Amino acid sequence: MSFRQFRNGALAAAALMSVGALPATSYAQGGPGGPPPVTVAKPVLRSIVEMDEYTGRFDAAAFVEIRARVSGYLDTVHFQDGAMVNQGDLLFTIDRRTYQAAYNQAQASLSIRQTEFDLAKVEFERYQRLTQSGAAAAATLDQRRQAFLSAQSGIVGARAAAESSRLALSFTEVRAPISGRISRKLVTEGNLVRENETLLTTIVQVDPVHFYFDIDERSYLSYQRIAKQGGNSSSGGSNGRGLAVSVMLTDEKTFTHKGVLDFTDNRVDTATGTMRLRAVFDNKDQFLTPGLFGRIAVPGSPQYQAVMVPDEAILTDLDRRYVYVVGDGGAVQQRPIRTGSRTDNYRIVREGLKGDETVVINGLQRVRLGGGKVTPMPVELPQVWNGLMSLPQPAAPGGQAPAK
Repeated sequence: MSFRQFRNGALAAAALMSVGALPATSYAQGGPGGPPPVTVAKPVLRSIVEMDEYTGRFDAAAFVEIRARVSGYLDTVHFQDGAMVNQGDLLFTIDRRTYQAAYNQAQASLSIRQTEFDLAKVEFERYQRLTQSGAAAAATLDQRRQAFLSAQSGIVGARAAAESSRLALSFTEVRAPISGRISRKLVTEGNLVRENETLLTTIVQVDPVHFYFDIDERSYLSYQRIAKQGGNSSSGGSNGRGLAVSVMLTDEKTFTHKGVLDFTDNRVDTATGTMRLRAVFDNKDQFLTPGLFGRIAVPGSPQYQAVMVPDEAILTDLDRRYVYVVGDGGAVQQRPIRTGSRTDNYRIVREGLKGDETVVINGLQRVRLGGGKVTPMPVELPQVWNGLMSLPQPAAPGGQAPAK
């Protein structure tokens, strides 16, 4: 093939390609096909309370370290590792023979002291009567009074010793101070445990369960100002107590666990510049385990009428965000907006929209091709946004197939 033949073939192919592209170009410029169709809708208007999210950790409402209150050899363990126990359940038994003997001896000493006291009391009362009748000397009465008071002190001491030995004997049975889930036994039978030193196991209360999280100083000040204005925030009311909150675990997609705020610390941590807050959650199914991480959503604004649009309708140009608003005759213009947080998968528009505009939802790339003109296909946005696939596909003009 000569160079001239190759050049003529290439020019012919280019001409065919340009001819094939003409219909699309004429359609994009408002030719026979008309302005390109786009999906449009009114923004969602709803009364909402904005929610702020923070990371925190679940913690037990109560935590107890079980230690022996008397020394001795561990005799019996009465629970299964990891089981649920109730307050007062017997957990451990320490060899009680030594303490039983000490208790018996203390009871015997108490009986002796009781007998001595009873005798001293009878003699003292007898000599009181004899002295009044002149049959006994006053010095003898003083001696009997001294013996009575000594016996009285002796019985008080004996009763204290008996009570002490009784307590020591009862401490050989280690019982659960709270209800909750018990850990494993840390000491096996036959080992020596020491008074107030040896850790036997731990118990955590699992219902209810607490959730601790920190908020930054700026957020805390914002909540304080909202509360001062009578709004609803995590610092409103009595330090936010009773405010409804919700938590999402690390493997969840929604905030499903409902609780209430019940504690706000009394000072800002100067080292971190944060304020510690706590929420309480019912945990009857024991699913929320102390130590788990989660994200908590707390009310961060007063209730107000919000304007919301899907994120798909928002475009970004350098440092600003905007949407396409469709006016009369299908004319499109850019509308700069200032966005806020997300609610029900919608983006809150703080500035730029009033709520009565018609906003382009789908087909944003066709707006430029239409030369500022589009064919609007109105749809109604649902209360909870699930994406463009959830919208009913609008019919094209003239009964044509839906625009893709």
